[in-house]
Amino acid sequence: MTELIDSPATTEHSTRSYEVKTYGCQMNVHDSERLSGLLDDAGYVQADTDDQADVVVFNTCAVRENADNRLYGNLGQLAKVKESHPGLQIAVGGCMAQKDRDTIVKKAPWVDVVFGTHNMGALPALLDRARHNHEAQVEILESLDVFPSTLPSKRESQHSGWVSISVGCNNSCTFCIVPSLRGKEKDRRPGDILAEVEALVADGVVEVTLLGQNVNSYGAEFRDKGAFAKLLRAVGKVEGIERVRFTSPHPAAFSEDVIEAMAETPTVMPQLHMPLQSGSDTILKSMRRSYRTTRFMRILDSVRERIPHAAITTDIIVGFPGETEEDFQGTMDIVRRARFSQAFTFQYSIRPGTPAATMENQVPKEVVQERFERLTALQDEIAWDENKKQIGREVEVLVTKLPHGDSPRLSGRAADNRLVHVGIPAGAELPRPGDFVTATVTEAKPYFLLADSGYSVRPSRAGDAHDRAQADSCGASAPGASTGGSTNLGMPTIRTRS
Repeated sequence: MTELIDSPATTEHSTRSYEVKTYGCQMNVHDSERLSGLLDDAGYVQADTDDQADVVVFNTCAVRENADNRLYGNLGQLAKVKESHPGLQIAVGGCMAQKDRDTIVKKAPWVDVVFGTHNMGALPALLDRARHNHEAQVEILESLDVFPSTLPSKRESQHSGWVSISVGCNNSCTFCIVPSLRGKEKDRRPGDILAEVEALVADGVVEVTLLGQNVNSYGAEFRDKGAFAKLLRAVGKVEGIERVRFTSPHPAAFSEDVIEAMAETPTVMPQLHMPLQSGSDTILKSMRRSYRTTRFMRILDSVRERIPHAAITTDIIVGFPGETEEDFQGTMDIVRRARFSQAFTFQYSIRPGTPAATMENQVPKEVVQERFERLTALQDEIAWDENKKQIGREVEVLVTKLPHGDSPRLSGRAADNRLVHVGIPAGAELPRPGDFVTATVTEAKPYFLLADSGYSVRPSRAGDAHDRAQADSCGASAPGASTGGSTNLGMPTIRTRS
């Protein structure tokens, strides 16, 4: 193990501060809320600024190549900081930690703790052990010790909450390393999920997003193919929930009963993220994606038939090994037909440990770059055209940001998850984050909408929760304020906290 420098200032962690840095997907964002909750529960306090933290935690991603570069670049910078701050502790968790294990400490011997995707709950104990033993602690489990949702959580938002319904993945996509790092799919029981949603509502949340590596495969573990559709309907009926979203589904397992549940449950939002990855059946087969483009388009057609105003987004990989110009044109054709409101496009990069890493016919970087630019230009044009169709529509926006500086607008998300910037007329009532405003779209840009013709405000319980949080942070007491602070205990004990 690597010997670390100790300091008398590190002996009392009740006054130690922390910062959690997150890379990657929504699952990691949710995991970071759990890590923050764990540290709060252990007596740490969140740092006010980056340079004040006594503990810096990196929650890492292993999906893309630049994640490695970003992590080790940031670790290199912290090595210098540690020289002037000997009590500083650095922890690395998440998918890259699960993958690289002892390699992280070898490359960055000033790291104090390395933990994996299956043992997030061990972080406070590992930090204590590293400080006591004066050496780095590396603990990686091969399977889940406890479901993450049983851990404390510190949410960044009073109005929205992530709810993990499953972890892991049973697929074997050749470009993806996630199944080997997150393990096989493990599903939560419906009662536990609904209990967490109810607890979030009690805390002021009005919007929940159901999370899973393949969220619509939910129920595979207890052999109920209709479980996800049933869960959508049940979550949508929880009193107090106004918006339900989910991510990310897999086209191969996406069924008509889910579309029916979306269409028939008013609180399930008219939005769908459906990963395409490639518009070439040849490439999809090479990727081991167990669907083809005809099925993908049938899903989109069915969703739009039942939910005409649904906004559909996607993921696309450019330059997968063996991709020809003809294959790429297949992707361009699907993009033209699908009319995505947004596409998250990625240039393929080799990820060691995946089958695709050793495939022949790796596409030259310059070819990948040129195709990527053509694809993004096309998608930007389509997104702008689709946003222009929103002009004149009345939208209800969940407010997420108030104006700051010279900005004349507040920001939030419409029901279909489009970003909307709403102009504030002189003398208008200013909503709170978590309140809803209704406004008419007046202008469109490729990535957002503008609504500058005035608005009406609908206060919400989430706005009330924002007021309570603000009062708590100032040491005051707002009407109905909870004494429990901003960190919630994990399920199921969250329901008993006063």
